[in-house]
Amino acid sequence: MDRPDARLSRATAGRLALAAVPAVFLGLFFVYPLVSIVGSVVGDVSPGTVLGDARLRGVIWFTTWQAVVSTAMTLAAGLPAAYLLARFRFPGRSALRVATLVAFVLPTVVVGAAFAGPRPSLAALFAAHVFFNLAVVVRVVGGFWSQLDPAYEDVAAEIGATGLRRFTDVLLPLARPSIVGAATLVFLFTFTSFGVALLLAGPARATIEVEIFRQTSQLLNLPVAAALTLVQLAIVSGLLWATSVTETRTGVRQQVVASTDAARRPRTRGERLFVAVVAPLLAVAVVAPPMRLLWRSVRTPTGLTLRRYLDLGDVREGSALPISPLDAVATSLRVAVGAAVISIVVGVVSAWVVANSRRGSWLRGLSAVPLGVSAVTIGFGYVVAFDAGVLDLRGSVFLLVAAQAVVAVPFVVRLVEPVLSATGVELREQAAALGASPWQTALDVVLPVASRAILGAGAFAFAVALGEFGATAFVARLDSPTMPVAIVRLLSQPGAASVGQATAMSVVLMAVTAAITVAIDRFRVGAFGRI
Repeated sequence: MDRPDARLSRATAGRLALAAVPAVFLGLFFVYPLVSIVGSVVGDVSPGTVLGDARLRGVIWFTTWQAVVSTAMTLAAGLPAAYLLARFRFPGRSALRVATLVAFVLPTVVVGAAFAGPRPSLAALFAAHVFFNLAVVVRVVGGFWSQLDPAYEDVAAEIGATGLRRFTDVLLPLARPSIVGAATLVFLFTFTSFGVALLLAGPARATIEVEIFRQTSQLLNLPVAAALTLVQLAIVSGLLWATSVTETRTGVRQQVVASTDAARRPRTRGERLFVAVVAPLLAVAVVAPPMRLLWRSVRTPTGLTLRRYLDLGDVREGSALPISPLDAVATSLRVAVGAAVISIVVGVVSAWVVANSRRGSWLRGLSAVPLGVSAVTIGFGYVVAFDAGVLDLRGSVFLLVAAQAVVAVPFVVRLVEPVLSATGVELREQAAALGASPWQTALDVVLPVASRAILGAGAFAFAVALGEFGATAFVARLDSPTMPVAIVRLLSQPGAASVGQATAMSVVLMAVTAAITVAIDRFRVGAFGRI
């Protein structure tokens, strides 16, 4: 029989071996590229040099103010939508919630294609950002309101407060921390906007992400791109720190209830009018852009046709795409499957380590760090890091797989870890009492219980990888682009045939992503596994 200290040593060694899996992968494909970016800033080029360049200062200024305007517009549209979905029951409410979520997970190039017009415009850029980020406000602020005790509003009503006064004087102040959190996320998403900005803002209005891509792929000026990346990281890190401090100082405990208890049917005439006005507006906001894209894919000057879909297997002479769009679809599927498999392995192991560690909160925060770094930074880091010696992986398809997996891993951890944390301790104790070893408990008890969450996380990782563009744009080979890269190339080429193929590919990508999202929403495990 093994001695207790021997069993303890094997258990410790097993935990360390498990922790080594995400540590090695993220160390090599996330930390090392970032360190390489810092190391590439040499000579006369530095963040200070970038700030001294008037044109680059203009890029930073445009990136900032468009993010501020986009955030303000998203909050103005998102707060009524969040209140509607959180506090009222009405026909079509579930469908609206899913449609809002689908809008958020659509690939950025698909959103850009949906809002693209004859010429770049700021109006299209702002509208696309609002469409894309409405779900953030609905999920973050609406999630808080959906669990806020209705007694707060009832007390206000008893002392004579009208519906608008209850909203402005009671609900808004109570939700201030969640509003700050949602605004921070929206600002970060729009501050690091790449795919949407590349397609809609035009060459004269580059965001920092677009400028990093231009300096890397067109001007081959890696030091300036690296310095811009550090400036962006400094701004984002400072914002995250300030937001964390603000949320800590302004957070107030409130009485919460189950989300199903907070929503009710509208009772007063004002509430019915609010639902009657806001619900159709929200439906138009989240459904009209995808429908516009679908309409553009089948409409030609001579009538409606499916010819553009039938032409996806053809290689057009003189096209910016050297392969057929269907070949790009096949490449995307192969890479996304590989990325989903890696992200599941790394993410589930990470979630297991977080759920079974005494320092779980610290490790949970560490596992979310990749979410705070833009995909463009990761892709640019690969260009800098993997170009020499045994790590010369230029042109390797594995870089595509690794980049998309790094982007997807935090989502897998976010979806799986709560299930493992909630079920692991109790089941482990029961299995141990019956004589099962830790490995037997993990393989035969805990993992089967968490299998639905893991399957949902895998599907979401596949959808994220399928639509990933920021990192992919840097490492995709010219002769084997993924779908998002192929769409951008076709949209960048003049001619109705190229635009037609791009819109048809966008619809295909949109349909796959939407189907996966709807399946995940239906497939989640109770309150767990929600995106």
